[in-house]
Amino acid sequence: MSYTREQIQTAVKSKGYVWFDSPKDYDVNIVGVRNLKPGKKVTNEFDDVITVSYKLMGVWQYHEWKITTDPGKKPTEILRQSKGVARLKPGQYRGVYSVSLHNGKYEALCQRLGNVTVYRDNNKDTTYDEKVTETGYFGINIHRSSIYKDPSYVDYFSEGCQVFRYNANFVEFMKIINKSKAAFGNKFTYTLIEL
Repeated sequence: MSYTREQIQTAVKSKGYVWFDSPKDYDVNIVGVRNLKPGKKVTNEFDDVITVSYKLMGVWQYHEWKITTDPGKKPTEILRQSKGVARLKPGQYRGVYSVSLHNGKYEALCQRLGNVTVYRDNNKDTTYDEKVTETGYFGINIHRSSIYKDPSYVDYFSEGCQVFRYNANFVEFMKIINKSKAAFGNKFTYTLIEL
């Protein structure tokens, strides 16, 4: 999958979501795109993308990286949460995220400032169910997979989080996020769409 900034902006606005368009540098639009091609089957792959769009000296900048927006295979088969594994429901989560420590270990974009809505799936059939939703604080963060190697499969790297496959991409993402934090404060919106 590969998109243009214009495609992402059009998709976000078509849903009635806010598109941040300040002339000030680093007013970021963070948009995850869930790949619809596999349907509801658990692929255990990093087959989604996260995009960041913002202006720099009046010129739009656009970045796109491989991530997963879905839990890996093992958490869907071996439940560590009785209600079922979490999978973030598409939507715009305004001002919910801030730069903080993921699992107390390293800086990431973390759900700290508000609620998100997730689907809960507990039947272990390796197909994502979208019948049961829950809204609250679940630590649905945006973080890296491994600092040591680039994994081929998602597995326990995500149990609902939005997870970068490549650490180098995550580092690049966080540099942009920290510049935005310096300009606008430590409060971020994350939008998840399906295309």
